[in-house]
Amino acid sequence: MTIDATFWVAVSFFIFCGCLIYLKVPQKINNSLTDQINKMRKELDEAEKLKVEAKNLLSNYENKIDKSKKEVLEIINLAKKDSEKTILEKTEKFHQAIENKKKNTEQKIVQMRENALRDIKNISVKISMEAVEHLIKNSIDKNKLEKLYTKSLEQAKTSLKHIKA
Repeated sequence: MTIDATFWVAVSFFIFCGCLIYLKVPQKINNSLTDQINKMRKELDEAEKLKVEAKNLLSNYENKIDKSKKEVLEIINLAKKDSEKTILEKTEKFHQAIENKKKNTEQKIVQMRENALRDIKNISVKISMEAVEHLIKNSIDKNKLEKLYTKSLEQAKTSLKHIKA
C-alpha cells in the first residue's frame, strides 16, 4: 500500500473530527443553536403577547370612542331640547310682555280720555260762567247783577259738585 497525500488528508480529517468530538465542539454548537432558538421562541412569545395586548388596547379604545360618540350625540340632543325649550319660554315671555304693554297703553289711553273730557267740562263751565258774568254785567244794573251773580255762582258750584262726583 502506498501512502499518498490522500491518505494523510483522510487521517488528518479523522483526527480533526476526533478532536472536535473530544473537545465537545458539536455539543457546544448544538447548545448555542438551542439557546438561540429558545431566545427566538421567547421573543416570538413576547411578540404574540404584545400583539394580544395591542388588540385588547385597540378594542378598548374603540369602545371608548363609541361611548364618547354616543355621549356627544346625547349631549347634542339635550342641548337641542334645552335650546328649543328656552326659545319657547322666551317667546312666551315676549308675547306676555307685549300683551302687558298693550294693556297698559290701553289703560293710559282711557285715563287720558277721561282727563281730557273732565278738562273740557271744567273749561266749558268756566267759559259759560264768564260769559254769563259778562252778559249780566253789561245788561243789568249792579244790584240785580250781584244777586244774579251769587245765585249763578252757587248753581255752578252745585252743578260742578255733581259733575265731579
